[in-house]
Amino acid sequence: MTVTVYGADYSCYVRIVRLTLEEKGVPYRLVPVDIFAEEERTPDYLARHPFGKIPSFDHDGFRLYEASAISRYVDAAFEGPALLSGDAKTRARIDQIVSVCDSYVYQPLVWDVYVERLEKRSRGETSDEDRIADGLDKAKISLAAITRLMSGKTWLAGDSITLADLHLAPMMDFFLMTLEGRRTMAGFPLLAAWWERMKRRPSMLATPYPS
Repeated sequence: MTVTVYGADYSCYVRIVRLTLEEKGVPYRLVPVDIFAEEERTPDYLARHPFGKIPSFDHDGFRLYEASAISRYVDAAFEGPALLSGDAKTRARIDQIVSVCDSYVYQPLVWDVYVERLEKRSRGETSDEDRIADGLDKAKISLAAITRLMSGKTWLAGDSITLADLHLAPMMDFFLMTLEGRRTMAGFPLLAAWWERMKRRPSMLATPYPS
C-alpha cells in the first residue's frame, strides 16, 4: 500500500488530510509542492490537480483532490477509528461544520487575521488594519455559530473526534498564533476548552506548521 499526499506543510488543507491519515494510523509520504511557486505547476502536477491547488492524493494509483473528498475517502478506505460516524443527524452535523469552516472560517481566520498580522510582518510589509478588523468581526460570528452547533459536547460533533474537528483545527492554529486571535478565543470558553484538548492530540503534534 502506498499513500502519497502532494502539497506543502504550511497549508491548512494539506494539514487536514495529514491529520486524517494520522488519526487513522495510515502511513503516508508527503511530496512537497509549493503552490505559490509557478514552476511547481508542472504538467505532471496539473494532471493530479487541474486547478493547480493543494493537496492532491494518490492511493495505489487512485487519485483524488479536494481535502474534504480525500478525508472522507481515507476514513472509509482504511481501518482505524471512524471519523464520520453516528446517526444521520450526527453525520449531517459533521458535514455542516466542515462546510461552515470552508465557507466562513478559513478566509477571516487565516487570510484576514493571521496572514495580515504575522505573515506580512515577517515579509516587512504593512498589515491592512481594516482587513484585520473585518476579519475579527467575521471570526466572532463564525466561532459563535460553531459553539452553538457544538452544543456542549466534548468534540465538535459528539463525544469522539471526527472530520469536523480535523477540519477546523488547522485554521484555528493559525488564528491563535495572533494576539487578536487569542483575545477573541477567550470569549468562547467552550471552544477554548476544545482547543486545549485538540492541540495535544498526537496527530496535531505530528503535523506542526513550519516555524
